[in-house]
Amino acid sequence: MAHHTGAIPQKDVKTFAIVTRVPGGRVSPEDLERIASVARNHKVPMVKLTSGQRFMLIGIPEKDLSAVYQDLGHLAEKETAPCVKYVQSCLGTETCRYGVQDSLAVGAVLEEKYRIMPFPAKIKFGVSGCQRCCGESWIRDIGLIGTPKGWTVVFGGNSGRRPSPAALIAENLSTGDALDLVSRLLEYYRKNANPKERTARFLERTGMDRMRSELLTLLPYIPIEAAKQG
Repeated sequence: MAHHTGAIPQKDVKTFAIVTRVPGGRVSPEDLERIASVARNHKVPMVKLTSGQRFMLIGIPEKDLSAVYQDLGHLAEKETAPCVKYVQSCLGTETCRYGVQDSLAVGAVLEEKYRIMPFPAKIKFGVSGCQRCCGESWIRDIGLIGTPKGWTVVFGGNSGRRPSPAALIAENLSTGDALDLVSRLLEYYRKNANPKERTARFLERTGMDRMRSELLTLLPYIPIEAAKQG
């Protein structure tokens, strides 16, 4: 269980880790300098990049947590309730020669809209600008994958102890329709999931047929036959 500050207890049960908020893995030189300065000034034993494109400061005594949070400023990540852990984004069209959709821009929209919204369980996004899927979209709760024809949206992926590939929900969507679908999927999940039930387990319990009939067949940008077949 996390500390009341949001810090994460470590194996030695004496120290804690603080995770920074680095949307889409983009970090400025000034932010890097701040992280380095905090780690140096507070003698943090380890700074580790996480799989979710964040920095984790590890081995902080409880007495130093408040000061570390204060010194990190806007970079401080407090996780005190089920929420969006991160939005993982690849380079998209900005610099990658393979990118066909702007994953960084879409990831930023998702981060801004959902970062403080409560959910039944933690949520992880993966946004990939092409089908090489560097945003690991297929193993995230919500995944978006760019293609030359638009966005593919997937739901219910998980890379935990019981790995599950996400279910394909829709293809060839415009950015606006893809974001609308994400909103509707998350609202459907919020209304129907049990407490602490991740999207993968939720989908296993309720089934795609129910989600198709209650949600997908009602959306104008999903062809009726696709909604029926999944």
